[in-house]
Amino acid sequence: MDDPTSRRTAARTLAVAWVLLTLGVLAVGWLLTHPLESTVDPWDDSVERWIAERRTPGLDLAAAIGSHVADTVVGVGVAVVVALVAWRVQRTRTPLVFYALLVGGTLALYLVVTHLITRDRPPVEILDPGLVPDHSFPSGHVATSVVVYCATALYLSRTVPGAARWAWPLWLVPLVVVPSRLYQGAHHPTDVLTSLVFAPIWVAVVAAVVLPRAEARQPRTARGPAGTGATSSTGS
Repeated sequence: MDDPTSRRTAARTLAVAWVLLTLGVLAVGWLLTHPLESTVDPWDDSVERWIAERRTPGLDLAAAIGSHVADTVVGVGVAVVVALVAWRVQRTRTPLVFYALLVGGTLALYLVVTHLITRDRPPVEILDPGLVPDHSFPSGHVATSVVVYCATALYLSRTVPGAARWAWPLWLVPLVVVPSRLYQGAHHPTDVLTSLVFAPIWVAVVAAVVLPRAEARQPRTARGPAGTGATSSTGS
């Protein structure tokens, strides 16, 4: 994205994708809180009540830990640290752009949707204190688990040779966060499912636009006249 034309194309692609994604999430939220409310809510509530009836002190602690992993402050902090370390080590602005777009775009979508779509939390005791009562849709924690941890696994596998062999546990973070948020009564199942759909799409779009350019920035070995990959030198 060094030339102006490429930057404009990338910006246009990201803007269009973000708008379409936001409109899609808003449409889902409107369906859940209006025409489908009487159909979906009973099922959503029954799942949450079933989970709440099986709470134990040990599971309460496990869910609290699993939830805190994707707190906004924690997620943003992890993204900032990874971006800065990758920037210094790889000597490219790509990780700064990658994480800024991922986190910034997700936060912007979340703020827009929660402002326009109001949905009450599940009718059970909520174990995560301080939550806004009518900001159940969508799940910000689940989205954070995808756009920070899964995106980091993707970034490392694309830019660090052999990273896929040891970075794979990052892909599993949503599998910890999702049951934790449901267990705590913070969200309905459909709130969580919505985040599990839109967040990976946003990661895929940003990666498609940004990460291929990262490969182009990697140092190239000077090739000899025959194109054999040998570094040319001058005799003394």
